[in-house]
Amino acid sequence: MHLSRFPRLHFAHLPTPLEPLERLSAHLGGPRLWIKRDDCTGLAGGGNKTRKLEFLLADARAQGADTVITQGATQSNHARQTAAIAARLGMACHLLLEDRTASEDPDYNYNGNVLLNELFGARLSLHPGGTDMNAAMAAEAQRLQAQGARPYVIPGGGSNAVGALGYANAALELLAQANDRGLLVRELVHATGSAGTQAGLVAGLVATHSGIPVLGIGVRAPDAVQHRNVLALANETTALMGLGPIATAQDVQVNCSYVGEGYGIPTQGTLEAIALLAELEGILLDPVYTGKGMAGLIDQVRQGRYHPDDNVVFLHTGGSQALFGYRAAFGFASYR
Repeated sequence: MHLSRFPRLHFAHLPTPLEPLERLSAHLGGPRLWIKRDDCTGLAGGGNKTRKLEFLLADARAQGADTVITQGATQSNHARQTAAIAARLGMACHLLLEDRTASEDPDYNYNGNVLLNELFGARLSLHPGGTDMNAAMAAEAQRLQAQGARPYVIPGGGSNAVGALGYANAALELLAQANDRGLLVRELVHATGSAGTQAGLVAGLVATHSGIPVLGIGVRAPDAVQHRNVLALANETTALMGLGPIATAQDVQVNCSYVGEGYGIPTQGTLEAIALLAELEGILLDPVYTGKGMAGLIDQVRQGRYHPDDNVVFLHTGGSQALFGYRAAFGFASYR
């Protein structure tokens, strides 16, 4: 699995730390929880999309693009990181943001990632929930081409086979860290949405015969849809790597029981998970992805999924910048 065969830029702060969550583990009574800090990848505050963008932007440059187009929800972490790397590379950036929550909160609509997108100089356009965002990006690309631009379209979440190479590589990185520590990993858990992160991890871990299962805690789609999307993209990724479609249905584990009212709407479990990690470990999660992912992991621990001496790794995919768009959800007074 020689990923240097693929064009790649190098701007992520890698390897990201693998740290024990000692106080959370004690609070839950086991298992031994670890956190892979992909919130520390460096770009615009970090996050999982940085790994994908190293491959995607290299592909864009190879194709002679001068503009990037991508889409996401209003508080999209992917949009923020795309806007940041476009600024760094001197490329124009057009972000199509979908209103998936119908929130009228000014913090949600103008603070957090939205504010950062504007600071990075991206051009923003808001689209109603349910818009065919792929069609909207194609129309934007056509409009820009007519003006003489050379746009490169990045799918939501950077989730195609090129982007997923970033997480096939992350799988190798995690294996190296675990091997160096003599750490037997029982399971890798993370929040799964647009499927690219989980697909890349599955591709890398299956290709290396690691025996480490990946559990994706869904944040949007039902189980069957999420499973299908991850498996298809995992096999597109292994095919791109020259290995053929080697992932099986059993290699993809998803649990979408923690979505709640919908994408971007935190549940009580989400808020509890964010508070626990902040108060016990000094680590910030986000209300859309990592908060729900950690809520799912905590609930699975409480249901007895793991033995007390198991080592379980949670992949922190970033996103704490979105917290500033969710101030009202926490109900804190100014002082207490």
